Amino acid sequence: MELGIYSFGEIPLGAATSAATGPGKRLRDLIEEIELADQVGLDVFGVGEHHRPDFSVSAPAVVLAAAAERTRRIRLSSAVTVLSSDDPVRVFQDFATVDLLSGGRAEIMAGRGSFIESFPLFGYDLNAYDELFGEKLGLLLKLRASEKVTWEGHHRASIPNLGVYPRPIQDPLPVWIAVGGSPASAHRAGTLGLPMALAIIGGMPERFAPFAEVHRRAALQAGLPIPALSINSHGYIADSSQQASDECFPPFAELMARIGRERGWGPMTRQDFEASRTLRGANFVGSPAQVIEKILFQHEIFGHQRFLIMFSAGSLPHAGVMRSIELCGTKVAPEVRKAIAAKAAA
Repeated sequence: MELGIYSFGEIPLGAATSAATGPGKRLRDLIEEIELADQVGLDVFGVGEHHRPDFSVSAPAVVLAAAAERTRRIRLSSAVTVLSSDDPVRVFQDFATVDLLSGGRAEIMAGRGSFIESFPLFGYDLNAYDELFGEKLGLLLKLRASEKVTWEGHHRASIPNLGVYPRPIQDPLPVWIAVGGSPASAHRAGTLGLPMALAIIGGMPERFAPFAEVHRRAALQAGLPIPALSINSHGYIADSSQQASDECFPPFAELMARIGRERGWGPMTRQDFEASRTLRGANFVGSPAQVIEKILFQHEIFGHQRFLIMFSAGSLPHAGVMRSIELCGTKVAPEVRKAIAAKAAA
């Protein structure tokens, strides 16, 4: 199993305009986090796209290009690219460039996004939410399949047999589909033979098993090999379970309350938080031993090939995120890989 990290480059509340704590500092910290993840042997680092004052990353490819120069082995992915409100030609060119700079380590994780700010910002109609994604995904896949492209659609100018450059090292450039709670999205990913990243940020993991099954069956029905599956979740690792809980809860609860006010959720209580970090909860908050147990528990459910964890949800301090990354790479990942390898060999 591949293990890795993802981040949205969260900015502490009220710090967005501060030189000491604002987006510039957060982006520099984020590059350090990616560099450390590479050094401790993790497999993937994903960077998300948002267009809000509480997140520092609106251009994942730029951040990943900077990280490419500071890393040697780790794969560099968006998490996600909001493809519905972007131009697939530019997305392909950006990530082909990251692929060249990194020596063949770039990936695109394409999704429709968990926030809607990018749609009015770039002039797209939310009423065409699904149509936009389907059309642009089709174009992105054509771009990676052929140097010259002829294409017509409804939401972008046609392309009359034009070349798109540069071409990436990887052929094809990996494209994952990010899925939150839509069976139709899982089915589309499977039908296209594309790997799927399934976000589990609330509820019991068993509830999400049908999405993995839809993905698998759709690929088989299309006559394609079963694509890879990634589980993406929130978490935090510290030397002890209590330390992890005490350090993670305040900023995490603040984030959930802030987003909840926008979406109609109630505030997260400490009891809710503690329930979420039990074996059957969504969050991977605890000691290395607890996180190892939980990853392996979910592997029994999903049989997934990749697991990504977000340590920075709620603007956790940089030092704590760095320690979490260190523990993930040196304590958690080796034991998880060993256990899964032993199971496969049995």
